[in-house]
Amino acid sequence: MFKAKNAAISILFFVFLQTELFCDSPFQFLRIAESARSSALAGCFVSMPDDPSGVFFNPATIPTVNEKHFSATFLKHILDINSGLITYIKPLEGHATIAGAISYTNFGSFDYADQLGNRNGNTFGSQNLSVSGTYANQLDSNLYYGVTGKVIFVTFEKYNALAFALDAGLLYQIPEKRVNIGLSILHAGTQITSTDGTSESVPLDIRLGINHRLRGLPLLINFSFHHLADRTDNFFDKFINFSLGGELYLGKYIQARLGYNNYIRKYTAPEFDKKLSGFSGGLGIVLKDFNLDYGAAELGNSAILHRFSVSLDL
Repeated sequence: MFKAKNAAISILFFVFLQTELFCDSPFQFLRIAESARSSALAGCFVSMPDDPSGVFFNPATIPTVNEKHFSATFLKHILDINSGLITYIKPLEGHATIAGAISYTNFGSFDYADQLGNRNGNTFGSQNLSVSGTYANQLDSNLYYGVTGKVIFVTFEKYNALAFALDAGLLYQIPEKRVNIGLSILHAGTQITSTDGTSESVPLDIRLGINHRLRGLPLLINFSFHHLADRTDNFFDKFINFSLGGELYLGKYIQARLGYNNYIRKYTAPEFDKKLSGFSGGLGIVLKDFNLDYGAAELGNSAILHRFSVSLDL
């Protein structure tokens, strides 16, 4: 019987590029659930209001979505790895809001091979899927909360794993200062079934961020800490995991974006060859009925991830 050893090694390499760091958890794909806009801003989205894809960063943001309640994103990864996101938001009475979201990754097709590399013509695949539901409401004046429950599926050849996780967040708005402050706890969960009986962790993340729209200049500045739940040798080392992002309004319909993720730059490229690792950018077209967004982010010194998103009101 042929084994998938060679293909498995290839998949592990791809997962490394996809998840920014070597990690043996099969649920790391949750950390790349980003829209084109959020990717262009280097993931500075925990305090971003009025964007349906913000549910992946902070479920408390969805009551602030005013018009475009549907969002879809396509991510062109390296080789034939592709990902997609779909989000739908429905306002209820008062400030209560519910949302549903799907995140999906397909690693393409791989050949079975024995230990000598001989192939028998058969192939297998690997997919990741997360399905979630969110409830959010107003806690106090300008203060919102949100909670997301999600079921996570991972398949690899004939093996599969299942997990359940929760997201929770707060969003505080200061309209007179044009400031939003967000805090979220993401992927707090546990594995239910595993591929080989081994228990693997769900990638817990804690994020804290702020954004500010400048007075007299059409620029939205974003700053956030992320991966605050990661283990570090020194407590203060957690705070090197930060991102910066700026969104410049070029007239009424065009937005230009630029971002920098220090976490990616530090860990995904060697010191002597970092190039633009950690930097990102993109453009947005904002129309009455829909938005079109493009974001590109360099992951390491050899992989640029391209995302395309559309948001509209159904």
